[in-house]
Amino acid sequence: MRTIKRNILLNPGPATTTDSVKYAQVVPDICPREKEFGYIMESISTELTRLVSDLEHYTTILFGGSGTAAVESILSSVVGEGTLVIVNNGAYGQRMCDIATAFRLKFIEFSSPVDDALDVTALEKLIRDSPCSISHLAVVHNETTTGLLNDIETIGKLCRRYQIDMIVDAMSSFGAIPIHMEEMNISYLAASSNKNLQGIAGVAFVVAHKTKLESLKCQKTRNYYLNLYAQYKYFSETFQMRFTPPVQTLYALKKAIEELKQEGIKERYARYSKSWYTLINGIARFGLKHIVDKKDHSKIITSILEPDCEGYDFEQMHDYLYSRGFTIYPGKLENLNTFRIANIGNITSKDIESFLKALSDYLREIGFIPRNEPHR
Repeated sequence: MRTIKRNILLNPGPATTTDSVKYAQVVPDICPREKEFGYIMESISTELTRLVSDLEHYTTILFGGSGTAAVESILSSVVGEGTLVIVNNGAYGQRMCDIATAFRLKFIEFSSPVDDALDVTALEKLIRDSPCSISHLAVVHNETTTGLLNDIETIGKLCRRYQIDMIVDAMSSFGAIPIHMEEMNISYLAASSNKNLQGIAGVAFVVAHKTKLESLKCQKTRNYYLNLYAQYKYFSETFQMRFTPPVQTLYALKKAIEELKQEGIKERYARYSKSWYTLINGIARFGLKHIVDKKDHSKIITSILEPDCEGYDFEQMHDYLYSRGFTIYPGKLENLNTFRIANIGNITSKDIESFLKALSDYLREIGFIPRNEPHR
């Protein structure tokens, strides 16, 4: 197999992939309506379900699209006449609010600090005191804005107590941080192919409780392409998506799932965690700080305060690091100047060490680190 130039993607996804995942896309052309390809999609759906739940009670619905397609599919398909509570403690909680607004859903926004653990007592008070009947609650598991990890297990217990269906955006936790949907009382979960699964961007999916899906049969239709029940029903009967799927991307996803099973979810998270500790220890040596406390951190994506230095410019830093094979990402916080580093994908702590060396060279060039200070 010819080796492909390797870029270290430290953005929050798509992630650095293996050559074998890239080459899995090179297959004979096939009409996606052939039974052969239907079996491929059935296999992918089955394996994705097994990663977080059991096949008897849960299933996975595939869509062509980015991760937001899965989130939008859930929100626009499952929330009926009841009221939705959306936990907003970052840009992706805010995105769910924007989707709910676009579809004119009845929702209550529970705002929480972007850099601190969720106050579950306050959340319960909002639910208990609400004059509206709360039917659903939506929360981001790992808030990709900062790396803040929301305690979905505790929130799930709260939802069980009040008979609320919990919706989880697990975009940047699925495939790394262990999730058990039944134990955590998750009714609907959204994720995608291109983050911790280490596949190619282009497949979004929803893992859902079958009983909950069946209850949507008579739900008022708000959407078309992203209609969750219609996609579920059609696939269960035909092993086909309703509309043309991203064929090559799905072959790559099948390979990526095989590689995840070989490594193991716990082992992958341990690898990511080792890279994270290398990262935060390294930036601390340079005098940089991350904004979320270690006890509340996902160890997957880190929001770092920008250097307080006259010579600093994010775009220049991006280009400097990009020229050395590292891709970084800007922050998404309005009131804090940050940039983000993700330690997901087919990378190791050695790659993070190499990144830190390049970062230290840049910080020396702009005078943030004294030039005569030795590398550590």
